[in-house]
Amino acid sequence: MKFLNNIKKNTMLLIIITIIVLYFVLKDDLSGIMDTLSHMDIKYVLLAFVFYLLSVIIKGYVNYKIINNPKKISKKEAISQNIISQFFNGITPFQTGGEPMAVYMLTEEGISVSKATNYMVQSFIFYQVALVLCGLFAVLYNYIFHLFPKVQVLQHLVLLGFIINVIVVILLLLSYSHKATKKLSSISYKLCKKLKIKIKKEDLEQKFEDYHNGFQELKERRRLFVAGIVLNMASLLCLYIVPYFVVCGMSKQIDLTIVETLVSSAYVYLIGAFVPIPGASGGIEYGFTQFFGNFMEGSIISAMLIVWRFITYYLGVIMGGIFFNIREKVKK
Repeated sequence: MKFLNNIKKNTMLLIIITIIVLYFVLKDDLSGIMDTLSHMDIKYVLLAFVFYLLSVIIKGYVNYKIINNPKKISKKEAISQNIISQFFNGITPFQTGGEPMAVYMLTEEGISVSKATNYMVQSFIFYQVALVLCGLFAVLYNYIFHLFPKVQVLQHLVLLGFIINVIVVILLLLSYSHKATKKLSSISYKLCKKLKIKIKKEDLEQKFEDYHNGFQELKERRRLFVAGIVLNMASLLCLYIVPYFVVCGMSKQIDLTIVETLVSSAYVYLIGAFVPIPGASGGIEYGFTQFFGNFMEGSIISAMLIVWRFITYYLGVIMGGIFFNIREKVKK
């Protein structure tokens, strides 16, 4: 597997970027940040971790429901595979490593490549629609209440990211029609050529064909379609609420509501989607300090960033790496 060969290179890049980011976070107020961290209420940190874990578990459960074959894969295996996917998403640009790894793991369970790809396409459709619905709420809420007066430029970038995600969903919906699928594939290939993006025409056609096949199967499973979107929204909300418990563990003086946390988190992750570095490192930390910086500042925001990032990213990568190594040893 080609992406397996890039693990060491991407991991080293990730370590270097992490060191650089930590330097800039800690350099101005190291003693204040360490003092804030040392006085954290650990029960809120554990609660934040529980919600992150719930996010991963719910996503794994959705995959289990999509496959709908307990003889091929159990709930435990589906959740385990999603945890492993966190590792490959975390060490690849734009989180592109998780999906091929998920397909690979499903084939090891006796599922054909075409079927496994179809399942992951359905999972992606659910996630993308849920992401747009959560993003729509965040954009509308901020439009009404103006939560981020200090970061106008970043807000425009977030809006652009939201529009791009909406376009992706529209393209996915158009893939429902086989004729439209063929047309979209042709237009996309011409666009890639103009932008000088190297991609094989047959690979692009196969990708669009996969989306079409995924929609055709979902046409017969309407209850799953609704449940998949709702569960993915629940997974995203569990992830988005993590900063709220982190800040509760640091200070009871900060006036940050749950809704403000959800909206700020949605904006942070939309910013992260633009950063072509494993884990969106650098960009996502900057977005976090800028959006949450509207509610707090100083050592609190820096300490909060360190804990939040460790729980929602590094811990996931570590857990995924451990699960992957255990899986490989068992398979051997």
